[in-house]
Formats: sequence, C-alpha cells, structure tokens
Amino acid sequence: MQARSVVFDLFGDYLRYRGGEVRLRGLVALMGAVEVPESTVRVVVTRLRKQGWLASRREGRETVYALTDAAWTLLNEGRERIFHRAQGPWDGQWHMVLYSVPESERGLREQLRKKLAWFGFGPLSAGVWVSPHDRTALIRAEFAAEPAVQLDVFRSRSAGSAADRDIAGRSWDLPELDRAYAELLRTYRPRLAGYRAGELHGAAALVERMRLVQDYRRFPFHDPDLPPELLPERWSGRQAHEVFLEAHGLLRGSAEACVDALLGAAELPAGRTR
Repeated sequence: MQARSVVFDLFGDYLRYRGGEVRLRGLVALMGAVEVPESTVRVVVTRLRKQGWLASRREGRETVYALTDAAWTLLNEGRERIFHRAQGPWDGQWHMVLYSVPESERGLREQLRKKLAWFGFGPLSAGVWVSPHDRTALIRAEFAAEPAVQLDVFRSRSAGSAADRDIAGRSWDLPELDRAYAELLRTYRPRLAGYRAGELHGAAALVERMRLVQDYRRFPFHDPDLPPELLPERWSGRQAHEVFLEAHGLLRGSAEACVDALLGAAELPAGRTR
C-alpha cells in the first residue's frame, strides 16, 4: 500500500471520527501497523504539508496534523464516488461536454480529462465526453477559474436503446472493467464468511480493511456508474459493490478497536504500558 494513500485512508475512515487530527507519534503507530516505517511517515507528511493537503500545529513538543479544507473536499468527493451508486431510473438523456484547450496547455488538458473521467464521463470522440448523469455543473465549477479551458455542454437523446448501448460501449471499456470487478469478487467474496465469523482481529483486521479500500478505490476512476439498461449482461460491478460494502462493514469493529488501541498506546509516556 502506498504511504500517501494510507494517510488519506486513515483520515477518511478513522481519524475523521476521532477529532479529525492526530499527533505524529499516533500516525507513526497507525502506519506501522501496515508496515510503513517511521522514516517514511515523516517524509510523507512533510510532502503532504508542502503540497497543501496537511496542516500542522505545535502542541508542546509534539506536532499535530490535520487535513486542510482542500484535502477534506477531495476526500469527501472520493468517498461519495466509492460508497454510493446512482439511484432511480435513467431518463434517457445523455449529458455531453465539448472542450477546447490550447495546445500550449497540455498539462491542463490532461487534468481536465482526468476530472471528466472522475466525474463519470467517457470519451465518445476526441474532445467530446458523455455521461448518463447530469454532472456538467461539477466540471464547470472545477475549471471556472481556468480561462484557457472552453467548455460547451449539451443534453440530448439518442435514436433508441440500441444506440444508447453502442454509445456506452464506445465510450468505456466495459468488458475490461467487468473482468476487473470479477477478479475483485474472486478475491473477497470467499472471505466474507471469515469476516462474519470475526476471524480477524487487531492489526490483521485493520490491514485487511485498508487493503480492501485500496483495491476498490481504483474503480470510480474507470466506472461511470451506468444505469442497468446500458450495461452488459451478467455485469459484475453491482455484486462487487455489494461485497465491498458488506466486507467494509464487517471489518469495521475490529479495525476501529485496533486504531483506538494504537492511538491509546501512543499517548502513554515512554516506557509505560497499559
């Protein structure tokens, strides 16, 4: 697991419910449970602070870290995409974004494409991205301060259901995404019985839950959360999401108990144990 991602996952799943901040030694203890050495922790938090994702303050001789507002916005946005799925029937409307970015702004163009994919848009053709969900306001707001980015948004219907499925198939690699979901199911569905039986405790439960999140978090970057009528038959994505939610919930108690124990031990004076 990447140390940077571990920091965000700890704040998102645990520290947000424990005051939203952590002393350095507490963070070292938590990351040590997933085999991230203290030297790496110090390097990572320094980089995250310089990049504007972490804020720090002194409390006596200790440093206390918290996420910045920008980091919480990013984290909450990601959490929404990971844990929730669109509900209700599709109205049959496609939402299109046509963009133009100067050739001299290649970095900005790539940033725009990544954001479009994150919000669930797919490239129907060069410069034309589509989504069955009305998220055009999100992408407009994201680049409102970038005059080099010209965005035009449209809403329309296709010729019918066959055309809709063709658009979906051209805009996203659904077979490859389905294979990835099936692989996740093969990994975690057989483990549910053990999770239900409470077989994992302490650091093992914390590590397993964090690895589960790390394995699943890549999907929102590629899955546009299409309505059922646009998906291939025997689509694995919905089952994978249900397995993820169940596993995440089953491991919660043991993982949180481990976090509390590690933070509590980190608060004790040197040489003392409970």
